[in-house]
Amino acid sequence: MAQKDKKITVKDKESSSSEISRRFKQNPGLFIGTVVVLVLVIVSFVLVPAIVPESSRGAGDLTFGYYDNAPITYVPGNMFAQYQEQAVQNLQAQAQAQGRDFSYDYRTAAEVWRWAFEGAVVHTAVLQMMKRSNYTAPVKTVDREAAMQYQENGRFSKSLYDRTPETTRLTRWRQVSDELSKKMFYDDYFDLLIPSTEVEFIAEMSSVMRDFEMVYFKVDDYPDSEYLAYAQENSSLFDSIHLSMISVSSSEREARRILASISDGTVTFEDAAKTQSQSYADRGGDMGVRYAYELESDIPDADARGIILGLGRGELSDLVRTGDNWAIFRIEEEFKEADFEDEAVMERVRYYLRERERGRMETWAEDQAKIFNAEAIESGFENAARWRNMEVYKLGPLPINYGSADLFPALTISGFNEMDIQNMSRNENFWKIAFKTELQTPSEPFVQGNNVIVLFPLEQTTADEEALERIKTMYSSYWVDYVAKQYIQYYFLTGVKDKMEDNFWDVYFRLFTP
Repeated sequence: MAQKDKKITVKDKESSSSEISRRFKQNPGLFIGTVVVLVLVIVSFVLVPAIVPESSRGAGDLTFGYYDNAPITYVPGNMFAQYQEQAVQNLQAQAQAQGRDFSYDYRTAAEVWRWAFEGAVVHTAVLQMMKRSNYTAPVKTVDREAAMQYQENGRFSKSLYDRTPETTRLTRWRQVSDELSKKMFYDDYFDLLIPSTEVEFIAEMSSVMRDFEMVYFKVDDYPDSEYLAYAQENSSLFDSIHLSMISVSSSEREARRILASISDGTVTFEDAAKTQSQSYADRGGDMGVRYAYELESDIPDADARGIILGLGRGELSDLVRTGDNWAIFRIEEEFKEADFEDEAVMERVRYYLRERERGRMETWAEDQAKIFNAEAIESGFENAARWRNMEVYKLGPLPINYGSADLFPALTISGFNEMDIQNMSRNENFWKIAFKTELQTPSEPFVQGNNVIVLFPLEQTTADEEALERIKTMYSSYWVDYVAKQYIQYYFLTGVKDKMEDNFWDVYFRLFTP
């Protein structure tokens, strides 16, 4: 039963900091599989016992959280510790087999501890559920299983039992009792009854399949002429001014005192900024060049903004309210109208459109796709693509497989990265368009990430009976059990937030950060 428990998985956030970290978070279902084995081997050679803080060797409390008010605590010999020890043993064996050396990495150590913590959470959660259901393993059964730990030459050894300290015997007995309770839970959980109608319904989901051709238009191919046209239509957004600022959070009275001291020469603007300002103090208050559209957040009051834009070089503003602070501005370079022959200004225009007006860029790409569609209807999909020197991608045969469940044929597109394909498979609009568009007709263009896509359904087929039977068999004999294992840890860690108190990272960094 312990084997089932230790393979339970949960999805985590991705990390780009390292290849090991990325793969660990991308597929935590590997747990004590290959990737995590490579991660944990560092612990076996370098971190044991170094990653166990001194407090865990004495009377210190290593409680990383609670589940249903039960503490999730690291204690040498308990389940939390056993998860680590079991992983280390597996790692040692695999490292020796591979003959590899691994360098120490604190990020990896954190992942190791987190993995063990999550395993301990599931362990505790299951026991709490069984406790609330008033189930306890029969004493005679526990006695019989516990006695197996005191055998010599295949028979129970009373002398071995007597030599074992009473505290150790009690701990082992309780562990056996817990494991039997967990076995009862998992036996019930994994032996789910699946109605035959459900199996039929799932199989029918893949009965209708389509083949497609596809082209796409990059939103980021938005031409320079369009950037320039937008800039000229909205030139006031890209006017600029060079400012310095002193931001005071204490009071208006204090801010006015600082302004007066600068005005009468008692202190320089730069020195006041370095000692008094909440912002840009390390730069003597220098904000750098600000474009007009940026000033809306720097100076929310439109009237005050207009006054500042009208000041001359070296002049000081009156006090200006900026959120919770009071600000004093000084003009370093006067207001300047946008010069679109300046490449730095045009780069700012491109940035503005990409970040704030991307819909305009998407509309342009959609318009290009609509022109393409008109050409495709007149002369054929592949001909229209060839004239534009565009690659035609092949998809299918595919059923409607939202999220690319591995029970059905998955969406694959040669040349597309895995993340783009996953995002497309989770786009409800993609599947609607794919299966509602008439055969041999280009679809309406739709935005997917950084592209505008046009699909061309080639043909529609029905899966043969043999393929449907394979899906039925896989669903009832494997897939439901697999999904249950995949999501049980996710459920305990995030699905019952009222019961879970996760203090792991706070405690971990408090203990391990120098």
